[in-house]
Amino acid sequence: MSRWIIFAIIYIFLVVYGYQAIKTLTKNKWIYAIFIGLALLVVGNFVFEFTIASNSRVLSQPKSEAFGFLLAFMSFSLVIAPILFSEDIVRFFAGLYHKFSPSKKNFHVPSRRKFISQIALGLAAIPFSSLLYGMYKGKYDFRVLKYTLHFDDLPQAFDGYKITQISDIHSGSFDDKEKIEYAVNLVNEQKSDAIFFTGDMVNNKASEMIPWKDVFGKLKATDGKYSILGNHDYGDYVEWDSNEAKQNNLEELKQIQKEIGFDLLLNESRFIEKNGERIALVGVENWGRGPFKKAGDLKKAAKNIDEEDFKILMSHDPSHWEDVVVDDIYKYQLTLSGHTHGMQFGIEIPGWIKWSPIKWRYKYWAGIYKEMGQYINVNRGFGYLGYPGRVGIWPEITVIELKKGKDLV
Repeated sequence: MSRWIIFAIIYIFLVVYGYQAIKTLTKNKWIYAIFIGLALLVVGNFVFEFTIASNSRVLSQPKSEAFGFLLAFMSFSLVIAPILFSEDIVRFFAGLYHKFSPSKKNFHVPSRRKFISQIALGLAAIPFSSLLYGMYKGKYDFRVLKYTLHFDDLPQAFDGYKITQISDIHSGSFDDKEKIEYAVNLVNEQKSDAIFFTGDMVNNKASEMIPWKDVFGKLKATDGKYSILGNHDYGDYVEWDSNEAKQNNLEELKQIQKEIGFDLLLNESRFIEKNGERIALVGVENWGRGPFKKAGDLKKAAKNIDEEDFKILMSHDPSHWEDVVVDDIYKYQLTLSGHTHGMQFGIEIPGWIKWSPIKWRYKYWAGIYKEMGQYINVNRGFGYLGYPGRVGIWPEITVIELKKGKDLV
């Protein structure tokens, strides 16, 4: 209850300042009414979806939409409030000056200045419109990111070998089959030798993937499709009637992956062979820092491979690479991860800026990184979760070409 009270206080504070900015610029009472009506509608829908409609922890599509609209509306007033609050401080001290000035002798607070409210509203329109765009366009604005990585120890037969990585499908969030079909076709157009999926096929339940089995079953690669589990795949974020029901859900998800055509690696390894040479594929279960599940067992996964093998490791959470993989006695030439989603929000201009608030949580959060002669690619994710959109950090299909030769990086 206390959390809802705090939320109500913050929301009212923000709405009041948003209203004041609008009132300063116009005397049209219809505009006032529309703003207040939207404020009530947005918060009412949010409260309804998260309390009356369902008090479960499952983040359904209606819940996500309600959260998205609330986030967009609050971002509008969140920009306005500090600007006008700062102006209020100036106005207050101006009033004190009037009070104690020998020529004035009365407390008079100056009126709000229109140009301050104009600036506040103009700035507020940026995150507001961006978040709405992210909900309706950005979440399906798929980007193909291509990299070429060089390795001295790559077997000659795999020079030019091309792989495609997707991650964090989160099928329970999808609401547009045509857009997902387009993305799957986009993956196939890359004509990669192998496809790697690095976890989080669903938000919580295996049943979320059933409507999308046929779509993702169309993914094709000459040397196969390989997958691992992510933290959301275990059903840890939803209440179950019993441990047996939870385990049955996981088994159902494993079966669905098999039906789609994925070879699911559960702390296991595989080999891809060409012309008498091979590369090792290693897949671990989820291993995450802090509260996240630590089911991943790198030693167990690598028990059937040799130290001199060229290795591609699939591990959902990049903190595993940072905390365990880089310092392992085996050299894992390339690790493929996801998990962060790039927070689905940030600014990326190639060659100039790459920023997201998620960088304060994860050192390796999007793209290619190299440490101790080993690479990791952190995929920004195929789907979305929570906020039902993306702003600046777009859904990603990664294509990596392996080349034999000296690494110049």
